[in-house]
Amino acid sequence: MSRRPAAVAASVLAVLALGTVSACSSTSSAASGSADGTPTVKLMAGGLDKQIYLPYQLAQQLGYYKKYGVNVQLSTEQDGGVGAEDAMASGQVDMAGAWYNHTIEFQAKGKAVEDVVQLSGAPGEREMCTKKSGVHSGADFKGKTVGVTDLGSGTDTLTQFLAAKKGIKTSQFHRIGVGAGSTAIAALQNGKVDCVMTTQPTVAAIQKKGVGTSAIDLATTSGATAAMGGAYPAASVLARTDWVNSHKATVQKVVDALVATMHWINTHSAAGIANKLPASYVSNQLVTKADYISALTEDKGQFLPDGLMPAGGPKTSLATEKLVGNVKSSVDLSKTFTNDFAIQANKTEGFKTTTTPAGPNG
Repeated sequence: MSRRPAAVAASVLAVLALGTVSACSSTSSAASGSADGTPTVKLMAGGLDKQIYLPYQLAQQLGYYKKYGVNVQLSTEQDGGVGAEDAMASGQVDMAGAWYNHTIEFQAKGKAVEDVVQLSGAPGEREMCTKKSGVHSGADFKGKTVGVTDLGSGTDTLTQFLAAKKGIKTSQFHRIGVGAGSTAIAALQNGKVDCVMTTQPTVAAIQKKGVGTSAIDLATTSGATAAMGGAYPAASVLARTDWVNSHKATVQKVVDALVATMHWINTHSAAGIANKLPASYVSNQLVTKADYISALTEDKGQFLPDGLMPAGGPKTSLATEKLVGNVKSSVDLSKTFTNDFAIQANKTEGFKTTTTPAGPNG
């Protein structure tokens, strides 16, 4: 089963969960709409409170879903529960706020899922390690215990990739699931792991507590390119291809709202963004608002300004999947993503695009 890239910290789930997902089919939920004919879309994200996934909730806060004529019901996956991409693939929700690489994994398993708008060009993750670990790259994983969100997750794939790129086999180090937030921090504090791959705001909390430092930067497009050999498309919106084909007008509305959000992010400061998000996202037991803003300022470079899949991104993702052994069959990258909706969204609003879009071959 394809697993989510990161789990929400258990300590803040009660505050952050925006509703449970019903078991009704995605087709019926989108087709029913409201009394005024506005289509309804159910979108589950892999952690709405995480900075890597902030565009989904920010679009809601800005009123962009309503502006572009779609009612988006957001939910966040639960720790230990079904992953957002799996909930989408099984029809529990219409769309998933998850990493692009899942489309490749789904195709390898015979399932048609595509990325309809790309929000980031980097995983937004950092390898946080204790000072005594001596880890500076994947080459140093040998003999170490490394924490990931959970086994089979996106962070697990990236961890294996960083090791394999330096010639280290998975049998030469130990990987364990430590979740995110308070559980990931505790794993470092208690010496359960030497390193943990995690994202903001957990990164900021680890740094503030002094229990770990950033050893490998996958949080920005430039950092991902240096560590992985190219931009790594992560946060996106995924949907089953059959659902996309039968709901193109609705998909366009969702993409319009998110593309507008990405331009808003690109033209506003981290403080301005934080001020628009729910208070519980930016100030909680893990971080203060000042910490959150500082972290977002540092890692804001992960976000793409126009929602376009960047050239080379799909190829980098496929190479990662193959190197760690997740995908062994041939993959048609042209069926894993589309820039059509994002191109139209930018054209409709007259936005200037700066991302070089990927062609059919990635």
